[in-house]
Amino acid sequence: MADKKKKNLPPEAQTYQAFQDQREVKRPLLKNCIKAFFVGGLICVIGQVITTFYIYFFNFTEQTAGSPTVSTLIFITMLLTGFGIYDRIGQFSGAGSAVPVTGFGNAVISSAIEYRTEGFILGVGSNMLKLAGPVIVYGVFSAFVIALLKTILTNWGGL
Repeated sequence: MADKKKKNLPPEAQTYQAFQDQREVKRPLLKNCIKAFFVGGLICVIGQVITTFYIYFFNFTEQTAGSPTVSTLIFITMLLTGFGIYDRIGQFSGAGSAVPVTGFGNAVISSAIEYRTEGFILGVGSNMLKLAGPVIVYGVFSAFVIALLKTILTNWGGL
């Protein structure tokens, strides 16, 4: 809590806040950042290996290998989430496992698993994209705005 807010609290609350601060377990911030860095980097290295695999064995170019790579990473993440392995990776690495592509796959399949008891239509179908839906909407909207700005700058700005 910010120091300004602490001064406005009643004395009992300030005493409790001081007690809470003494008892609070200190988080190993540097250790967590290092774990997140290496796990996130490892996921990106795996993505690069998959991209190279598609370029080398299936004659994709660097521009066209992106889509199958993203699809493969999402599929692998969904499998790992379904087997409960990705949750352990997430607990170990924290934000490092939230690389956008793998985080999307984890969010979709986690919701599907959570709501499967409510049925396929009202449970899985209606709740699967509850968390990932806003990501898709804002991602598409952001891409539209960027494309619009690029078109305007290219056609009228002479870039």
